[in-house]
Amino acid sequence: MQDQYSVEDLLHLMAQLRNPNGGCPWDLKQTFSSIVPSTIEEAYEVAEAIEIEDYEHLHEELGDLLFQVIFYSQLGLEQGHFDFSRIVDTLVRKLVRRHPHVFPSGELYGANDPSAVDEAEVKRSWEAIKAEERNAKGESGVLAGVTAGLPALTRAAKLQKRASQVGFDWPEINGVLDKIEEEVTELREAIAAGNREHAEEEIGDLLFSCVNAARHLKVDPEAALRQCNRKFERRFGLVEATLRTDGRGPEEASLQELDQLWEQAKADEKQKPGT
Repeated sequence: MQDQYSVEDLLHLMAQLRNPNGGCPWDLKQTFSSIVPSTIEEAYEVAEAIEIEDYEHLHEELGDLLFQVIFYSQLGLEQGHFDFSRIVDTLVRKLVRRHPHVFPSGELYGANDPSAVDEAEVKRSWEAIKAEERNAKGESGVLAGVTAGLPALTRAAKLQKRASQVGFDWPEINGVLDKIEEEVTELREAIAAGNREHAEEEIGDLLFSCVNAARHLKVDPEAALRQCNRKFERRFGLVEATLRTDGRGPEEASLQELDQLWEQAKADEKQKPGT
């Protein structure tokens, strides 16, 4: 057995999994579309490992994500679209092009400029280069190219960021907070009117405004919500654990008791460092 496998070994493994003669039946029946859910799941598992600082297992999660790229490259090779080497070549060329401050000659191994680089100028250059790339693809408009398949919170933040680059933005966060309060009022009115469709629209407006607040605070809304989800799971787990000491489950407790146990779980957490 080899001491350490390489990317070439991984590509060979993938080819064998997809080999019509003796390959894996599951891998053989997969398509570009069928493995998309796995790709998204693996990306979130990487994010989760980083957010909880599980560095012991992060390399494994990154490997699972890399395998998705390898899988797509094998499908591309089989169908004559592209192979792994083209994926790498396209990526390197794009990154060299987008970093003229690092590769002023436009060559990967060319001489670089050791002088200090202004971060703000780098950001402006990056956005200008990406805009040129979008124009080259025929994508016109300020909001063009913001992937529709992104998680809704992430896409909202990207749309807002694009609009802010042309001055369409609240000058400071208090205006955003006022907007959130306005959207809550409108949601209450829609609920009072019994208009479900309007209420759904207002919830969307409220979420969009909350994303705007997160953006002004330089907070990733997806990460913030994932953190909130973990907190909810942790606290509800404490509620269940307390009830189990009495031989009961949450379905056997009153709402008042659940609320009391929830507040106790919050209080207990606040007494612990780092929570």
